[in-house]
Amino acid sequence: MSLDSVRAFLAERAPDLAIIELDQPTATVAEAAAAHGAHPAQIAKTISLRLGEEVVLVVAAGTARLDNRKTKDVFGHKPRMLDRAEVEQLTSHPVGGVCPFGLPAPLPVYCDVSLRAFETVIPAAGAINSAVRLSPGRLAELTEAIWVDICQAPA
Repeated sequence: MSLDSVRAFLAERAPDLAIIELDQPTATVAEAAAAHGAHPAQIAKTISLRLGEEVVLVVAAGTARLDNRKTKDVFGHKPRMLDRAEVEQLTSHPVGGVCPFGLPAPLPVYCDVSLRAFETVIPAAGAINSAVRLSPGRLAELTEAIWVDICQAPA
């Protein structure tokens, strides 16, 4: 069902983008990077957060880590990760396949500036073995995302 909702979303808004389905799981950044022959940071991970009463999705580079101070400064609330059940209920996507496409109801989407380091990023596409390749700008455009700087600078 989740992969189907992503297919429908992309068919309507970006018919030129193809969903990549692999025979192996790509649920973790390391698995996805190895399977797609990409740098782990190119894997665009989608993080589901509760900020006060609001739930948002943040898409960031695969190796980026949220900075709680920056997140609180930007959103005015301490971020809290959603549990697996909440993620699946609100996104319809399984953990490991969560993406900002094909959601059952709109959620605010934010793209972290860490994605801008790459010409192409690879977010999941609604299943633990599916993904799509696109530019960070196109990702933000398709999801009506707002750019934020809420991740820690790489060491």
